Formats: sequence, C-alpha cells, structure tokens
Amino acid sequence: MDTYTTYDVTDDERELAGLVRDFADTVIAPISYEADRTHTLPLDVVAQMGDMGLFGLPFPEEYGGQGGDYFALGVAIEAIGRVDQSLAITLEAGVSLGAMPVFRFGNESQKRELLPDLLAGRALAGFGLTEPDAGSDAGATRTTARLEDGQWVVNGAKQFITNSGTAITRFVTVTAVTGERGGRKEISTIIVPNGTPGFTVEPAYDKVGWRASDTHPLTFADARVPAENLLGAQGRGFANFLHILDEGRIAIAALATGAAEGCVDAAVDYAHSRTVFGQSLATKQAMQFKIARMQARVHTARLAWHQAARLRDAGKPFKTEAAIAKLVAGDAAMDNARDATQVFGGNGFMNEYPVARHYRDSKILEVGEGTTEVQLLVIARALGLA
Repeated sequence: MDTYTTYDVTDDERELAGLVRDFADTVIAPISYEADRTHTLPLDVVAQMGDMGLFGLPFPEEYGGQGGDYFALGVAIEAIGRVDQSLAITLEAGVSLGAMPVFRFGNESQKRELLPDLLAGRALAGFGLTEPDAGSDAGATRTTARLEDGQWVVNGAKQFITNSGTAITRFVTVTAVTGERGGRKEISTIIVPNGTPGFTVEPAYDKVGWRASDTHPLTFADARVPAENLLGAQGRGFANFLHILDEGRIAIAALATGAAEGCVDAAVDYAHSRTVFGQSLATKQAMQFKIARMQARVHTARLAWHQAARLRDAGKPFKTEAAIAKLVAGDAAMDNARDATQVFGGNGFMNEYPVARHYRDSKILEVGEGTTEVQLLVIARALGLA
C-alpha cells in the first residue's frame, strides 16, 4: 500500500515520506540489528539524517532550518520508526527536546549560537526534566540553581535523558528550582554545556528497548554556568516545558504509528512466506483477521497524529488532540508488536527479526513524554471531569 495515497497530504509531504522511507529501508534497516545488539547509536547515520535536513524540518531557514512545519517532522519520524525506533527517537528528541526549547524560548543570541549545528545534525542536545522523584509529577523537581557572582550554580540529578551523552552532544537544558513564589517552587530552565565542571554524564542505561538510542542519568554538583544561560524568563520553566511536551506528544504519536506500521509490514511479508500444514499462513483466516486489525490501528493512529499536527501548525489549540494521538498511537504500537510477534510464532522471539525489536521498543511509547495515565488525565480534564 502507498502509505499516503488515501490521506490528505500535499505532493511535497508525500514526496518527503517516500524519500525518508527509502532512506530508512536502504540505509537504516540493514544496520539496525547490529546497532541494537551492541547498544550503539550510529552517528554516521545521524549525520546523513542531518544532511537530508531532517533535524531542521520545522524551523525557519534563517537559523539553518528547512522552513517546514511539525507535520513534515512527523512524516519523517513515522517513516524511520517503521524500521528503527532508536533512530526515530534520536530525531524526535533532537528536535522536540533539544532544538525546540531554544527556538521557542531562547533569546536571539542563544538561537544564533546554538541552532545552526542542531538543525544540521552536527550537534545534539538533551532536555533534563525527569528526576528520580519527579517523573509525571514534574512539579516535584529537586534540582536547584542559585545565582552566585553572575553564575548559576546547579545541584541535583536527572534520569532517562535522551541524547545527553553522545560524542556530538553540545548541552542539556535542565529544569531547576531557582526560588519560591507564593509558597510554590519557581522552576526555570538553564542551559548546561557538556564538559562543564561539576556536570557528570553517568554511564548509559542497559535498557529493554531503544537500545541504540543514547540515554543517561545526569548529576550536577556545583556545576557553574553563566547567568545568561537562563533559557526563557526566570520562573517560566514549568509552563514552558508543558508546551514542549504537548508538541512532543505529536511527534511520539508519529513514531508510534510508524512502529505499528512496521509490524504490519513484517507480519504481511511473513504470512506470505511461511507455510503451515501445506498452505501459506496468509490463507488462514485467523491470521488475516489479526493483521487486518493491526492495519486498522495504524490507520486510526495516523489520522489522530495528523489532526493534532495540523491544528498545531495552524496555530490552534491542540493539547487534547495531542494527548489523544499519543494515547491511540502508543496503544497501536504495543498491540501491533504483540500481534506481530504472535504471527511470527517462535521466530518472533528471536532478536534477528524486527518484530522482536518492536516488541521490546514499543512499551516505552506508553511511558515516555507523558504516560498513558497522564494522557487520560489530560483528556478527562478537557471533558470537565477533573
């Protein structure tokens, strides 16, 4: 099936989808198994993604971007997510959590200094939000930053931070308590360059999935950065990161849709090639119905993230639609991974097959950048139930 034949997309968007899908199939897919097995992010492939302009898709040309929009970014992430979620999340986090906070909230000097390399894929950046005791409850942030002699002195710890420890990681943006207002924590965001004394990127995690993606815990012990490294207005860090997460959920939904589609593709191919009791597995109605349901999930997930992205790009409210998209697409990825593994039988339990990797990778899509429960809470609040 032509993925975008029946969807409301422009010729340019359809062309982008085809270009990135071809790149994913010919460049990424052949190295995905080994990258996953060795827990290695292939930076040469990241560089090629940068050369294609993928990291700059939703940014203006004046900063080195492609002048596109968030929908275009979703198209690219979905295409890569079909074959390799680790590289898809590297792109998603590189844009949504690395470059986008600088573009949205940085001053002109910060944009001019930091964005060109980020948008070209020459550098990556992380977003330090989650802490050991502050995940969904990000307001429980304990990392602190105090002004002292024209410098922010940062102390604390972050965990599960994507793109934070690669050879091309330039900095992390961290949320930190910078004071108190009206009895509540004042949370700000501060840019901390990699290599700053007192800032330690701890050893990478041994993860269940996304094993080729770069993820580390971070610690800060009197890490000092200039006062001008404040990103956005002081005390606006909490509100700013909520906006960043809303956008990021659209991109995660696109990734999840790609993963769900990758499972369909693999299941269809395997059903045609596998013979059981003298007949093709594809002739068995039980398999036909299972794979048909998988395709229905892909279609629904794609429509959901398409609508959320279109609303965002049109400057309209999209918070609830983004939550719905992430909820539906995350469920689709996990359900399709489970069903595809069943179609493959014993082979589905072998890591050499892509459905095994999707099975391990997809669970985090129900957790990262807002758990399923958080999405349900957002939707319930929009209905006036909370």
